[in-house]
Amino acid sequence: MSDFMKSLSKIAIPVTLQSMLQASFSIIDQIMIGQLGEVNIAAVGLYGNFSLVFSVVIGSVGTVAGILIAQFTGADNEREAWCSLNVSLLCGALLSVLFLLAAGGFPAQILQLYTADGRIQQAGTVYFKTVALAYLPMALSTVLSAWLRCKEHAAIPFWASLGAVAANTGLNYLLIFGKLGFAPMGVQGAAIATLVSQMLNFLLILLGFVVCLRRDGSHPLWTLHFERITLRAYGGMILPILLSEFLWSLGQNVESAVYGHLGTANLAAYTLTCPIQSLIVGALSGLSAAAGVMVGKHLGKKTYDAAYGDARRIMLTGLVGAIGVASLLVLFAGAYTNLYRVDADVQTLGKALLVVFALYAPVKVENMILSGGILRSGGNTRVIMIIDTIGTWGIGIPLCLLAAFGLHWGIVGVYALLTTEEIFRLAVSLVIFKKRSWMISL
Repeated sequence: MSDFMKSLSKIAIPVTLQSMLQASFSIIDQIMIGQLGEVNIAAVGLYGNFSLVFSVVIGSVGTVAGILIAQFTGADNEREAWCSLNVSLLCGALLSVLFLLAAGGFPAQILQLYTADGRIQQAGTVYFKTVALAYLPMALSTVLSAWLRCKEHAAIPFWASLGAVAANTGLNYLLIFGKLGFAPMGVQGAAIATLVSQMLNFLLILLGFVVCLRRDGSHPLWTLHFERITLRAYGGMILPILLSEFLWSLGQNVESAVYGHLGTANLAAYTLTCPIQSLIVGALSGLSAAAGVMVGKHLGKKTYDAAYGDARRIMLTGLVGAIGVASLLVLFAGAYTNLYRVDADVQTLGKALLVVFALYAPVKVENMILSGGILRSGGNTRVIMIIDTIGTWGIGIPLCLLAAFGLHWGIVGVYALLTTEEIFRLAVSLVIFKKRSWMISL
């Protein structure tokens, strides 16, 4: 095996497995809650839509932490790497508290933005209030995981996720359906299971972090003051990512609201496909993380040709993998939707949506590798913000509204039309990639 493949596998495989395990949180919840009917499926799905905003915001903090830690590690500057970690942990904690106050304090008002169905609002409120408490451990886990990947300890977050998924599955079974003496709690039981499993995930990552520090002989530096860059420069990297990811996730929520207004059956069909979509993207997300770390270290060393060469090889690997995974999804889409106890028309719509998603999957994965890993590794995050904002709000949302309320298409047609914005993202990103203007050493 070549050095490139060894480095890629060491980061990509654990991250991929971790992402798939995290995506399985939603799949396990929805399959089990799916036994309770469409209302509960929709309620949990709407929480997922709101939580997506939090996930991308905290993911932005983790992304900037990864950019800086990778470059400073490549340049053998441990002090700046530690400062990057500390500042990112502080930002993540502050943002998580804000989302906790919103989701825990105003769940009914948030749910009213998505649906007018009082039954869904009632079930969703119960779920929101409990799972919101998981935001802080999720934020800290994200930043610590970025450090561990850059230090080539990517297996630690994977094993932590494995333990968390096992706990989530077991607690779901006990609390949702009332097994082994527990009272059946339905949606509330699923919320408690998710909260406990996310807290366990954080504790395991923290334990692994401490063990790795001792093994590497590394000593923490508790400083928030950069020497090589300024806090303004840090803000200049994180703010464009925060803005673009927030606007993208807000766009996803607008799309979900459109689906909700197409009827409960359409919303349920879309909701039951979301976890498998996350799982498929997660199956190849390790390549994006590996690209950010590997290319970032090359940029820190100022070995630009090596950075460009590795980036091209990672993109090719992602394309081949995406085509293979998408083909499997087309074959097994019907088997997946049949796992849910919902009406036949909901299953049919869900299957069609998964097929459309599979057709776009290679483009989505290439965008993820380019925008989420390669182009950001140099720290110039503004161009990604521009691409994402135009793609979502200049193309995706207008097409979604046109298809739903202008052309009066069904959910499959709406979803297929709005997803064409992924093609725009890829075309522009490839042009920027070939110009090499993104290759910046911090």
